Amino acid sequence: MTSGLPKELQGVVPGCKKALHLETLDKSKLGAPFFFVLAQSAERLFQGRFQESLGFATNVLDFCWEKLNTGHWKDVDVCWREVFTFGSLFKAVCQFGMRDQYNTMDAIKTCDLGLLMGAPVLDNILSRLVAVLQNSARGTTKRPQEQCSKSAITSQVPKRPRTLILPVIDSEKKVPRVHCPSLKSFLLNYMRKRQPVIIQSNMEHWPARNHRPWSLDYISEIAGCRTVPVELGRRYTEETWSQTLMTVDEFIDKYIIQKSSDVGYLAQHQLFDQIPELREDIRVPDYCCLGDGDEEDIVINAWFGPKGTVSPLHHDPQHNLLAQVVGSKYVRLYAEEVSDCVYPHEGHLLHNTSQVDVEDPDLEQFPRFNSAPYLECTLEPGEMLYIPPRYWHYIRSLDVSFSVSFWWS
Repeated sequence: MTSGLPKELQGVVPGCKKALHLETLDKSKLGAPFFFVLAQSAERLFQGRFQESLGFATNVLDFCWEKLNTGHWKDVDVCWREVFTFGSLFKAVCQFGMRDQYNTMDAIKTCDLGLLMGAPVLDNILSRLVAVLQNSARGTTKRPQEQCSKSAITSQVPKRPRTLILPVIDSEKKVPRVHCPSLKSFLLNYMRKRQPVIIQSNMEHWPARNHRPWSLDYISEIAGCRTVPVELGRRYTEETWSQTLMTVDEFIDKYIIQKSSDVGYLAQHQLFDQIPELREDIRVPDYCCLGDGDEEDIVINAWFGPKGTVSPLHHDPQHNLLAQVVGSKYVRLYAEEVSDCVYPHEGHLLHNTSQVDVEDPDLEQFPRFNSAPYLECTLEPGEMLYIPPRYWHYIRSLDVSFSVSFWWS
């Protein structure tokens, strides 16, 4: 029975409660009373009793929120994330069905919170639902193509006096550049030797670098109404650092266009899983196939922010290709063998992060740092930097910047 659902959503949302397969959820962990509330929300949803369904869904989400925010994220049972997704689904459909009280943006935000905090169910139904909602909000199903603004992100930002010091790259320490090495050459000369390298001319076929160049107008059109996590503060090692949720449009206006007293950074976020339309504008580099896993095991993150964002000196456990789409970044690299010289934090939480401020080191407190050999570069648009596993790297944006990282094992 589909008569209770908004007609615009009947091709996306299952037609009846049975098709949700709620019985596959782990009732022993959820508890019978809680499962009853979830089922009641679903029951009333398909009857078109949106106000009642919304009340039950809100109770489900409130209870799940407590579960998701207690203890370490990795220890949260997946069943609570799945239920959070179902609750978000029911709430979003109700909000869309009650457009006399809510607007479509409310439903989109609900879907985004489900995508950020939940786990995929029903073939990632929230991703498909939010695409329909977003098209409804736009009033069109056409994706902007060649008609989008051709101006680059950096050209749309008001010019301000340059306050950041441009690094002077030491010719003896610069990261080597190569032009589209073959897979065999990359594997033998860089990947196996754990040697950083900048790969040139390997992104020109990306739509984001070609016929759909990323501008602020374009990103706003594709993703402006979507809710994303934003880091606040110059670096995550500072006590004042925090995170918040806002729409991409709010982020662009406050931290890219305007001069905010805080630094905002959309950092290390799987934006392309959340917004598949942007995923169509990039390509997974062939070099990532040289790992042990499949393409779906590659972790793709977005890094979008104003001039001056900093990733403190740290290392990651996987191979990393950092692709610079817009703007430029200064990067400093230290081999794993000199880890003692970069003074990692002793606590488990920041064990992969250095205590040293790379560009303003306290050499009295960290005397060995000055003698540690390093490589450095300015990563330009259209270039990809290969960072081997456990290779320490420090990154500072020199312009408004959008980078994409690919991590693989």
